[in-house]
Amino acid sequence: MGSLEFTALIFAGSLLAGFLGALTGLGGSFVIVPLLAVIFHVDIHYAIGAALVSVIATSSGAAAAYVREGYSNIRVGMFLEMATTAGALVGASLVVYLHASVIAVIFGLVLIYSAFVSFRGGSPSNQDKGPDRIATWLRLDSTYPTSTGLKSYHVRGVPMAFLLMIVAGVLSGLLGIGSGAVKVLAMDKAMGLPFKVSTTTSNFMIGVTAAAGAGIYLGRGYIDPGLAMPVMLGVLAGSIAGARALAGAEVQVLRIVFTVVIGALAVLMIYSGLAGKI
Repeated sequence: MGSLEFTALIFAGSLLAGFLGALTGLGGSFVIVPLLAVIFHVDIHYAIGAALVSVIATSSGAAAAYVREGYSNIRVGMFLEMATTAGALVGASLVVYLHASVIAVIFGLVLIYSAFVSFRGGSPSNQDKGPDRIATWLRLDSTYPTSTGLKSYHVRGVPMAFLLMIVAGVLSGLLGIGSGAVKVLAMDKAMGLPFKVSTTTSNFMIGVTAAAGAGIYLGRGYIDPGLAMPVMLGVLAGSIAGARALAGAEVQVLRIVFTVVIGALAVLMIYSGLAGKI
């Protein structure tokens, strides 16, 4: 296969990954890494490097829109980014010490968890339990737009969310994913943020977290421009198309399809890792 044909196939696969990722909110990197590593037999380190670049690109545009609309909690995002960035640096540094097969198995397990979260869908807004001492001190409470105007909410569980964000950062740096599922879990369940605020703030944070890990991968030579460029363009175009199709799509059906695809990729990644094929 020539380089032109290979690049075209990578772009087509990334386009589909971005489209599916936008429809479920998990992002295309969950499909990109197994697609490159298992289907196209790209070294998993280069696959993760390309996925991190695509995460940065796709997060930036959507994050700007959510901030402009008033959904994202900037103070929460900036505070928790200290944890995710530190975790991403640790996760990216672990790549040198972990065998590719081990990374593949970990990735497969994270895929299974993410597929489960995607299939369940979003939870309703948590009941407001009143102000929290730490959150009040950090001035994390805010408002978000609703059909009846701005609605205020209180933030809670800051220490637990901070610890969960470190885990999310490690997974992002190690596996080349946005770890949105873990971030949303921390903000939605631990901090009690409304679900729309959790998802949009997670999207705001993902690009910064991925950039921290990408710096380590770039320094170690694991980001190949010839691979990262078609992946980034494909995922970006697919995400835009997926966001436009989301309004008129049967989301529950799409979640089922995506869960099946992700589950199959997870099994394939775990099998390939255990069998030493990666």
